[in-house]
Amino acid sequence: MVIIMQPDATEENIADVVKTIEGVGLEAKIMEGAQQKIVGVIGDKAKMASVAIGAMAGVESSVAISKSYKLASREFHPQSSIIDIDGVKIGGAEPVIMAGPCAVESREQILETAEFVKKSGAQFLRGGAYKPRTSPYSFQGLEVEGLKYLAEARERTGLKIITEVTTVEGIAPVAEYADVMQIGARNMQNFGLLKEVGRCGKPVMLKRGLSATIDEWLNAAEYIMNAGTTDVILCERGIRTYEVYTRNTLDLSAVAAVKHLSHLPIIVDPSHGTGRWRMIKPMALAAIAAGADGLMMEVHPNPAKAMSDGSQSLTEEHYFDLMESVRKLSKFMREENLNPIVH
Repeated sequence: MVIIMQPDATEENIADVVKTIEGVGLEAKIMEGAQQKIVGVIGDKAKMASVAIGAMAGVESSVAISKSYKLASREFHPQSSIIDIDGVKIGGAEPVIMAGPCAVESREQILETAEFVKKSGAQFLRGGAYKPRTSPYSFQGLEVEGLKYLAEARERTGLKIITEVTTVEGIAPVAEYADVMQIGARNMQNFGLLKEVGRCGKPVMLKRGLSATIDEWLNAAEYIMNAGTTDVILCERGIRTYEVYTRNTLDLSAVAAVKHLSHLPIIVDPSHGTGRWRMIKPMALAAIAAGADGLMMEVHPNPAKAMSDGSQSLTEEHYFDLMESVRKLSKFMREENLNPIVH
């Protein structure tokens, strides 16, 4: 349930509503609307049956939320959220670019990548310091040493850092170095990890699970938000289907669905979505045309020698070519005032 306050409602009116909600054992969340404040009610709405909330001073109306997820729902927060990370706005007019290698392999590799990623307009450097791999014999990442290399790259280039956290124990070191903490597809429904990440106070990017429905994905985001972090970014990275030509099936319809169902920004990862570097450019452009708020891509100085995901990594040359097309498409969409998403 959401309680919509009147535009001229006072802080005292809002405090009285919050006190009433908490008095029946429910949780209240205050959100800023375009012209008025909204108070969200979290918990069993049946407990509100005995409360004449509509008769309280400053209350305009109340609306029941039909979704199992509340905080992530557009019903709860009608305006699209813009997440500001030290001046980089995710969900704004410009698509945000997150690029870098699958894994931090060495200091030289990540510094070289950061330089050319920055040169062509990315705002974030991605790179895994902790790598959850299918095989226990595959490269598992440099861990804290890798985080330090990422931090050095940030100091040199000004790029923000996004990197994956894979365990509850790993939250503290990742939070120390990262600007955005990534939850990978394998951990989308690791609810203990989601709750602890939500409590740490850092922005979180939540990748869609390998076989997750959109409803399951948004409920996973709800775990993070309910724990305390409202700055959540969704990432479509492909789902598992019967198709074997591509690594996954990139579900671009999820962009339109999320824009309708949720206020959270969504970016698209065409690298994992296809598993083939030649397909990254067309799928990246399609994602921007569909209304995605940004892209996450894997790039590497020498993909042939990459310790992981070389076949889906762009070279510097191919990355520059893609970014030029992204800029042109974004400019065209702005100038033509194109908005493919109907909320």
